[in-house]
Amino acid sequence: MRRTIIAAPTELAAEAGAAVADDGGNAIDAAIAASIAAMCTEPGIVAPGASGFLTVSPPDGDTVVIDAYAEMPGRGTPAHRRGAATREVHIDYGGGMRTVIGWGSVATPGAFAGFQLASDRYGAVPWRVLFGPTIAILREGFPISASAAAYLGYAHKAIFGWHPDSARALHRPGGHPIGEGDVLRLPELADTLERIADGGAQEFYRGDLAKEIADAVADGGGILTMEDLGAYEAIPRRPIALDLDGWSVATNPAPAVGGVALGALLLLLRDPAFEGWTERGCRRTAEVQRAVLEHRAALLRLLPTERETVADELLGMARNGDLDAIRRSPSTVHTSTVDSEGLAAAVTVSAGYGSGAVVPGTGLWLNNSLGELELTPEGFQRLEPGARLASNMAPTVARRADGTVLAIGSPGADRITTALASVLLDFIHLGMSLTDAVQHPRLHVERFDGVPTIAYEPGLPVVPFDDLAARRFPDLSMYFGGVQAALWDPIAGLYGAADPRRAGAVRRGGID
Repeated sequence: MRRTIIAAPTELAAEAGAAVADDGGNAIDAAIAASIAAMCTEPGIVAPGASGFLTVSPPDGDTVVIDAYAEMPGRGTPAHRRGAATREVHIDYGGGMRTVIGWGSVATPGAFAGFQLASDRYGAVPWRVLFGPTIAILREGFPISASAAAYLGYAHKAIFGWHPDSARALHRPGGHPIGEGDVLRLPELADTLERIADGGAQEFYRGDLAKEIADAVADGGGILTMEDLGAYEAIPRRPIALDLDGWSVATNPAPAVGGVALGALLLLLRDPAFEGWTERGCRRTAEVQRAVLEHRAALLRLLPTERETVADELLGMARNGDLDAIRRSPSTVHTSTVDSEGLAAAVTVSAGYGSGAVVPGTGLWLNNSLGELELTPEGFQRLEPGARLASNMAPTVARRADGTVLAIGSPGADRITTALASVLLDFIHLGMSLTDAVQHPRLHVERFDGVPTIAYEPGLPVVPFDDLAARRFPDLSMYFGGVQAALWDPIAGLYGAADPRRAGAVRRGGID
């Protein structure tokens, strides 16, 4: 008998994962199915033209991170076209942010390639089964979630108002954005998923659908080509590994920056042992976050081929507890699943903040991964086609010697790593229940209006110090991520925790 626990960003995604588990799927099958559902039913927050990472941990094999993140496109196009067909916009989300949108912001998406590789290697049901729940949802119609409605309230005009298909799908008559509970039907996207389900990821990257995507981007002035899609491959990578209070933690390696930052945060808060969320503990956490996140900013200025060496240096300093040395150095969804056989999967996917572009006749919204300014501070134009873009994602799996396994991850841009570090410390080190750890208030060091600031949720005794100001949120906020965690204990069984900040949900599925 195999049972699976699914912690997903929405009820629809969790139910899709559970339905596939009921059809005989294991943890990776359920995670992929839930991720597909989230990509297609959380408009604005994510999109079918997304990319991501899958951390898969078999009970009797090595943990692997499948890098299915976005690549720099532009094969067969002149370099001077990079940056064309884009425009910078401002939205008020999180206190205000800038991003670049348009056809020229679209990177080569990797999610379906990663799903196919994971399904082929670890799945228990046919590829087509993974798409069934989402295809049905798109044809029948689905209610807009609170998280999607909240984001569209900020982004509907600037990002999703310029393209006619986006504007028509995501707005009510009169121009107001669709709201929580409004029912959206996307039959064209259902048809497109049918094509991918029948033809495999090959259809998305080398088939007729690939040509439609490339032609649409070219017509809009972007640089994603059929050659870029055809050359894309998901890459299995060896994860970053560290020990935390008897748990072996595995997370996303370079050239992504999220797992590197998460590893450094955990190592620096491990020794000496983190005392908890006292005033002194909050100050220490802020000091560590500031040092690591400033070093992470330096990583983002490097080319992908240069990041691995510098990432190893950061982790080495963190293992030695050398905070002073580190100081001296230069929109997204997540699903976690674990099954009763000990297979664990943590899957994070993102389409950036959305390009606003839709491939005509397909219902496929595309990413703006080239336009995430925080991840491309030196500009994406200097990257060569085929280079992996930087990412904050850190899907993580932790195991204990008795067989207990935890899959965990979060969306939230640069808040991903601070959210995950907080939850892992609360659960593993401080001994909170998984639910309490996910729901506990969080803090994050950032620059707000140009001033170094501790952003924090109510319930933490944060006091400004040195040149750090403080910004208190009135309630728990989706700004601080949306952690989804799934746990299997050989004695206690399966348990999941979904973040209330993003209306997450937990479901069980499986076969007897």
